[in-house]
Amino acid sequence: MTTASSDPLVSVVTPVYNGEQFLRECIESVRAQSYQNWEFCIVNNCSTDRTLEIAQAYAAKDSRVRVHSNSQFLSIIENHNNALRQISSESKYCKVIFADDWLFPQCIEEMVRVAEAHPSIGIVGAYGLDGTRVLWDGLPYPSTFIPGRELCRKTLLSSLYVFGSPTSLLFRSDFVRIREAFFDEDNLHADHAACFELLQSSDFGFVHQVLTFTRTSQESNNTLAQRMDSIVLGNLGILLEYGPACLTREEFEECRKQLLKIYYRVLARGFLRFRGKEYWNYHRHRLNTFGCPLSPVRLAKAVVQKIFTSTVHPIDSAKGAMDWWPRAMSKTFPKQRTSQKGSSLEERGRPTEIQRDTARNEVITKD
Repeated sequence: MTTASSDPLVSVVTPVYNGEQFLRECIESVRAQSYQNWEFCIVNNCSTDRTLEIAQAYAAKDSRVRVHSNSQFLSIIENHNNALRQISSESKYCKVIFADDWLFPQCIEEMVRVAEAHPSIGIVGAYGLDGTRVLWDGLPYPSTFIPGRELCRKTLLSSLYVFGSPTSLLFRSDFVRIREAFFDEDNLHADHAACFELLQSSDFGFVHQVLTFTRTSQESNNTLAQRMDSIVLGNLGILLEYGPACLTREEFEECRKQLLKIYYRVLARGFLRFRGKEYWNYHRHRLNTFGCPLSPVRLAKAVVQKIFTSTVHPIDSAKGAMDWWPRAMSKTFPKQRTSQKGSSLEERGRPTEIQRDTARNEVITKD
């Protein structure tokens, strides 16, 4: 695509902490875009490696690249929000790309093409490559458009998941600018929730191509989200917040019943694995936020059921323990780490023990 005066400006942002290893590749993928009307802000979160030096070198040779350095260190989701606050006031769309990811050359062009075809679209998604695996569900081919609330309803009622991660999405900038904090900083799965929020008043577009690359992390099992067993809790929060607007009363009650049942099974496992005070404080706080306090009676029943199941299926339980024990030891005696991980914003759909145990097609009823 050649640059034209009619091409809307796209703001690209990269929040980064100690990302020197892959940052050049990330930046080069943005500079190699077939779509040329973009500006790129790299938000350095007090890195202690050569991240800032690398970013400044690119800013010096490409006027479309600029660097923002935080005056103080921010948590992961806080820094993502801070990065989105740096988008140009003139941009029509914004694109997040994590520092260890990259974009295929046609990414921005194809996403903008779909967004421009449907002015009501607030989010555009596409397939993504994670290592050697293609990720995310898509809309039925060749459809590129679905009403926002219809997509939310389908997502709540089935295993459909088209949102991917922020790297795999394009947002309409107006929807970003009107929110002081685009991502809920108290929610480990804020990216998923933000999509539901936007789709209450906008629609969703999809490109049937692999447009982004996510680097597989060998540290994904050590993320905060997994340590806190927060994946099902995040899904429960979304159901309680948006289910009443997107589902019938009967559908909502059935989904709530099934998801709570699975959630308390997860808590029972946490109880039997002696999760600490931080774990239980987090779950109590989030449940209170949802207006759904932790039920000691329900937890006790789930613990008894878990123990009973373990005695009936001892081989499966032993296999589970063999899978869990090495990771528990690695958390107790962690290796030195240099990268900042821990948010669902950085998990980007990698299968985990919790996800395997609580596959969404087991959670809720189908149409």
